[in-house]
Amino acid sequence: MDLNLNGKTAIVVASSQGLGKAIATQLVKEGTNVMLASRSEDKLKAVQTELEAEGKGRVSYQQTDITKKEDIEALIKHTVETFGTVDILVNNAGGPPAGTFNQLDDEAWQDAFELNLLSYIRMIRGVLPYMQKNGGKIINIASSSIKVPIPGLILSNTFRLGIVGLSKTLADELAPHNILINTVAPGRIATDRVTHLDNVNADKLGKPIKEIEEMFKETIPLKRYGTPEEFANFVTFLVSDANTYMTGQAYLVDGGMVKAI
Repeated sequence: MDLNLNGKTAIVVASSQGLGKAIATQLVKEGTNVMLASRSEDKLKAVQTELEAEGKGRVSYQQTDITKKEDIEALIKHTVETFGTVDILVNNAGGPPAGTFNQLDDEAWQDAFELNLLSYIRMIRGVLPYMQKNGGKIINIASSSIKVPIPGLILSNTFRLGIVGLSKTLADELAPHNILINTVAPGRIATDRVTHLDNVNADKLGKPIKEIEEMFKETIPLKRYGTPEEFANFVTFLVSDANTYMTGQAYLVDGGMVKAI
C-alpha cells in the first residue's frame, strides 16, 4: 500500500520523546518532512540527528512551549519557511498532573486547560490557512479516558473529552476544505508517562511497580502494554492517503483494554 507521504510536511508536537517521537520517526521513514517541537532543545537536537540518519524525509525542529501563543506562532512560521507549507498536524501534549478534585486549585485547572486543550485549538487555527488550500490531516492525541474516566486523573478526564468535542465539531466545519480530523486515544502504551502513573499507583497502594504493571496487564486482553511504534503505525495510516473517508472519529489504541462500546 502506497501511503503517499513522500514530500508531505508534518508538524508533530511534543516529539522529543514518547508517542510524539515514535510518530515523527514513522513519518520520516515514509519520506515526510517533519518539524519537531518540544520544550527541550537538547532532546530535539538528538532526535533530529537520529531521524536524519534513518529516515527519507527532511527533519527540522523548533523549541516550543505550546502553552505560549507566541511560541506556537513561531513554530508554524518556521515550518512554512523551512518546508513551504503544512499538510499534517499531530497535536500532542504531556499529560496534566494526577490528583483528585479536592487536591487541585484554580492554577492547576488553568494550566491543564492551556496545555491540553487551548494549545490544540491554537495549533489548528495556525495551520488552517495552509491546509485550506490543498487539504490536510489533523490528529489530536488524547487518552483512553475519553471512554472511561481514570480515577485520580480528573484534569485529564475533563480536557481530553474537550478534545473529542473539538475534533467532532471541526470535522463538519473543515470537510469542505478536504481536511480530515480525528482523535486517537492511547491506552497503556509503554511510555515515560505511563511509567510515571504506574509509580503513582505503586506509591499510593504501597506495592512494587512490577505488581502494578501486572495488575494492569491483566485488564488488557492482549496481556501486555502497547509500544509507541504500534501507536505510531495507526496514526501514520490516518494521516496518509490511505485514509480518505475517516474523519470526526475517536479511536482507541489500547489492546482491547476499554470495555465500553
